Amino acid sequence: MRFLKIAIFFISLSAFSQGKVGAVDIDYILSNMPEMTSVQSQLEAYGAQMDLDLNKKIDKYRSLAEAYQAEEKELTIAQKKEKQSALIEIENDIQKFQQNGAKLMEIKQQEFLQPLYSKIAAALDKVAKAQGFTQVMQVTADVVYLDPNYDLTTSIIAELGITIEEKVEGEE
Repeated sequence: MRFLKIAIFFISLSAFSQGKVGAVDIDYILSNMPEMTSVQSQLEAYGAQMDLDLNKKIDKYRSLAEAYQAEEKELTIAQKKEKQSALIEIENDIQKFQQNGAKLMEIKQQEFLQPLYSKIAAALDKVAKAQGFTQVMQVTADVVYLDPNYDLTTSIIAELGITIEEKVEGEE
């Protein structure tokens, strides 16, 4: 078993040694894309529409609840059950809407970001091929050191035509 692990390690090492491995910080590129302003605006508009829809449901619930309380004494048992069922149905709908809201926002965000990811992917492909990289990994919090010669982030930013203003020391 130990021999097998060592053999796999050396095979992996030799496979990596035959190629040039680079890294890229997709989140940094994405955050500096000018299109992100539009994406953010679209997400805010979508969130505002969801809030509006939720408020309509809540207003409908309140209105039915107030009407029920006002006429409760005059209703038959069957009418009370019917109105209570309607209130419970709307209440469940509100709860379901609230639970799904975060998921819907995430889905919409991915939908808006997909064209940007495609743009980054095309630039990454072009830069990686031009610089002879055979593998490119995404920079994560787990990476504690990355040789700048193998970081493709700035090359991809340049390929996309994005200009980044340099921060002066002391600015935040």
